[in-house]
Amino acid sequence: KNDVDNKGRTVNNFVRDDTYLAERAGHAAGKSTQEVIHAGPSAHRKGKQGYGYSMHGTNSFHGAKDDGLVEDLDTREPSTKGAADSYPVGAGQAPTQEFIRQALAGGVLCSKCSLGKNGTREGEIGNPTELSILRASYFADIDVDGMKSSAPIIAEVPFSSEYKFMATIHEASAVNDGNFAADDEYIVHAKGAPDRMVKVCSHQAKAGVLGESEPIDAAYWTEQIATLSSHGLRVLALCRGTVKKGDVKKGDQLKPEFVNGRDEPWLTMVGLCAIMDPPRPECVSAIAEAHTAGVRVAMITGDHKDTALAIGDQLGLVDEKYSSAVTGPELDAMSDDEICEAVMKYNIFARASPQNKIQIVKALQKEGQISSMTGDGVNDAPALKAADMGVAMGKEGTDVAREASEMILADDNFATIVYAVKEGRTVWDNLRKVLLINTPINNAQGMSVLFGIICGLPQSPLTPVQVLYCNLICAVTLGFVAAVEPAEDGIMNKPPRRLGKRLIGRFLLLRIILGTIVLVATTVGSVFIIQNDYTVPEQRSQALNTLSFGACAITLSARFSYNSSFNMRLFRGNPLCWYSVAVMAALQVFITYTPGLNSVVFQMAPMDGYQWMWVVIFMAVTFAVMETEKAIRRYLSNLGEDTDDLEFNPRFDAE
Repeated sequence: KNDVDNKGRTVNNFVRDDTYLAERAGHAAGKSTQEVIHAGPSAHRKGKQGYGYSMHGTNSFHGAKDDGLVEDLDTREPSTKGAADSYPVGAGQAPTQEFIRQALAGGVLCSKCSLGKNGTREGEIGNPTELSILRASYFADIDVDGMKSSAPIIAEVPFSSEYKFMATIHEASAVNDGNFAADDEYIVHAKGAPDRMVKVCSHQAKAGVLGESEPIDAAYWTEQIATLSSHGLRVLALCRGTVKKGDVKKGDQLKPEFVNGRDEPWLTMVGLCAIMDPPRPECVSAIAEAHTAGVRVAMITGDHKDTALAIGDQLGLVDEKYSSAVTGPELDAMSDDEICEAVMKYNIFARASPQNKIQIVKALQKEGQISSMTGDGVNDAPALKAADMGVAMGKEGTDVAREASEMILADDNFATIVYAVKEGRTVWDNLRKVLLINTPINNAQGMSVLFGIICGLPQSPLTPVQVLYCNLICAVTLGFVAAVEPAEDGIMNKPPRRLGKRLIGRFLLLRIILGTIVLVATTVGSVFIIQNDYTVPEQRSQALNTLSFGACAITLSARFSYNSSFNMRLFRGNPLCWYSVAVMAALQVFITYTPGLNSVVFQMAPMDGYQWMWVVIFMAVTFAVMETEKAIRRYLSNLGEDTDDLEFNPRFDAE
């Protein structure tokens, strides 16, 4: 048993405890061994992430993950010999460091993982199940890095979810292996799904001591696997063997048949490891946010069905609608139509193979779903390629997986995917906001001239230079503001936009038309109000400033697509907005009152307080009209009306 709370580096973290996980959990007590192993770790998980230790004749040996088949396993009553002895250490006592080092060497050396700083998670690389063994060794005061560097991998059988184990070959070392290998032999470390590893073992290390082996008691190990699984732990077997140095070459990528393709079992079982690997807290909250955003999350795993359901329940993937799980073998036995039905019925896919991933992706697409798939292995590449958005792991992912994907997670964190969804929605919203700001302003510049003349003004209310100036300044200052607007509150409460949805929909077009009408009406109207008492240059000053400050009002309202701008949030979140408004106001004052510039270039004249009063009034009117439209839209939305263009419209949407 390993004390995971003690962060001191001492072998005393390990203590022999024959009562630790010695019996099946209550819910599995009446089940057969096959049923328990087939079901895997149950949903009745208790305790914190941890791992314990013991060996044949005592308990077993706890810290990692995998699954497999139980066909042809020996399920006779297990032997109880040695259960009360004190070899290699008495009850309640800590084993020697040599014992721990040799027992855990297979987990340390048969691994590509790297520990984090001082044994913490900071900077660690690898999956938690393998890292747990490295961390347990580190806190037993074993030099993990030195152990790896002194016995580098000579050849290996890479891990695959198809055969569910991996193996590495190393030079024998007395400190790691005792007298397990002869001088002309390499050491073979193999670890993987315990029920598969038992079938390739002919011997077991007596009480976990290397060099003292005895014929394997398969029934004992089968029961230990069932016992650990019943407590909701993921179980991994550590095994050893030897191979003649002439049989392998340095750098060989061996086939799985090197381990499981021999005529007779040949490995020695050293022990079992088990680990509880609770979901990351940020992953749980990210999935909840994804559900709120209308994004369905499904889990595809190689774990046993009950293990997957337990983890899925912790993640929030199991509910009344998706209450069960389906396994890879069950999918393989289904017709195409049945698979399509299954992918819409289940969120948990257990004991799945890479081929099942492709089946799931294609079935979802057949059902009209837009699917994203995550993966890290070479075998995941076809599914990543087939998905609408393939997402590869940046840390643990293979080059093949990364090349087959559209997105790579630099931190291998699911929460980053949800953050990317949020950022994508923000970009979409901001593009629409840019259109909402620039389009009415550009429309109003020309239409103010047109409708001013149509309505009877003897002179154009705006000169060509004023129109060009307004077009340039508004696009650079006010349009830029919307492009960098942060995510709006509630953006992840909206359902995903429909495939084929165009930027300008019915309601955005309505807002653009409304903004254009308001700007044209206030610009032309302000000139009519003062035309009898002011000169043409003063009227043009009135028109340009009414249009420019009305554009500022459009911008302030457009910052929030759904929420009201009559709120203190208007003054927070995007300081560039107020910088732009300040620059715009300063430029307007500058061109209005600078002698020569106003009269010669812009054909304007200075304005008095009465004129500025109307500028402020019409700016407030423009802002109020745009906010009233949003309020009406929110009211209609609460009544169930489609105010976000969710429904298909052939005039605005692509097929």
